[in-house]
Amino acid sequence: MTFCQNRFNVFVWLVVLQLACAMSVEGKTPQEVLPDKSGKLIDKPCDEKSQADGRSASSLPRVFYLNGTWLAENKAQIQKGNKTLQPAFKQLLIEADEALKAGPFSVMDKTSTPPSGDKHDYMSQGKYWWPNPETANGLPYVRKDGYVNPESQTGAYDDARFSSMRDSVETLALAYYFSDKEKYAEHAADLLRIWFIDPKTRMNPHLNFGQGIPGQVKGRGIGIIDTAKLIAIVDSIGLLGPSRHWSKNDQSAMQTWMEEYLNWLRSSPNGRDEAAARNNHGTWYDAQVVCLALFVEKPSIAKEVLTGVTKLRIDSQIKPDGRQPYELERTKSLGYSRMNLRGFFVLARLGEHISVDLWNYRSADGAGLQRALDFLARYIDDPSSWPYKQIKGIEMENSFDLLKWAQAKYDDEIYGQWIEKLPKENIITRREKLFFPAN
Repeated sequence: MTFCQNRFNVFVWLVVLQLACAMSVEGKTPQEVLPDKSGKLIDKPCDEKSQADGRSASSLPRVFYLNGTWLAENKAQIQKGNKTLQPAFKQLLIEADEALKAGPFSVMDKTSTPPSGDKHDYMSQGKYWWPNPETANGLPYVRKDGYVNPESQTGAYDDARFSSMRDSVETLALAYYFSDKEKYAEHAADLLRIWFIDPKTRMNPHLNFGQGIPGQVKGRGIGIIDTAKLIAIVDSIGLLGPSRHWSKNDQSAMQTWMEEYLNWLRSSPNGRDEAAARNNHGTWYDAQVVCLALFVEKPSIAKEVLTGVTKLRIDSQIKPDGRQPYELERTKSLGYSRMNLRGFFVLARLGEHISVDLWNYRSADGAGLQRALDFLARYIDDPSSWPYKQIKGIEMENSFDLLKWAQAKYDDEIYGQWIEKLPKENIITRREKLFFPAN
């Protein structure tokens, strides 16, 4: 048996162990990120009771991917009229005013019925799967990697509707946080209740029928990537915490839903399949498990994943020169490399809450997140020079958040220089400017 085979066997064993050990222990508190005397950010636990119901005694929101300290500092700067942040803030409010007209969204709205017969069950279709041209009825569908079948984005399925709900809630919650205008929180809360809480319209907390393939399978573990959207929703809930339109009962109901879904992720056949994935699917599975575990106050689960499985994913998915070989196999290899790295950055940020440092983790051969970013960033000037397959054009300004995280975490001026190379007219109004220290 080769070293690589042995390492992968260990990886699979740890995945199985993680899924087998469903825990129910009293959780520790989420943590705020605060500056120490040197100006570096450190974690400090918040009050457990106030954090659990979303109403912190401090001014910092209960968020996990976003940085509460940076959000609070930027909010104060906006109130002082900071010119650097104003374009992004104004654009956010424009988008939030549009989001006030959005919805309602519910799984009950789809025009098809899941195999279970229950419309409360989420259902989506694999987006790269198309009718078979060699059969009269088009079945079984065949795969065309990178080419989205419009059929998968219709009202027959829940994927596009779920994305619209997530986008609207995130926009409204951010607008509420930065403006203190209750109208944004009120609509965001309504959208969340309809999708997750109201017995008549709620989604059941499982994904048995995610990314099915007509003529082949009713649902797959791969479908779990659809619920990576929950990470933004969790932070949106934290931003809504102080609002009079978001009650303790709402918070409790959301934590119950998320805990039930977390249990399904860790125990179901589809969850086990996705946990064993070696590419971006496995990365984003880990991100969901860790985020939800922190949200429902089960940090031991989060730490188990981050210190065991996630580190082995870095070992196997990133090469010493920064290449991500499993993503390079795809027809949109630059986009998927960035997507996978973003998942690892999410995990690194989540790790800060429980003192797990993935930002600086290195495999035995020197691979790590920083090298993966450096490999991608060299193509910011000219993405057309990317030497691997990329069938669709890509906007490098969508790497802005990755570069800003790197600028904050790594002592290297190169990230600021790369940010300067991004088209300024497309950066100045991006909401991500509100997420990071203004400079």
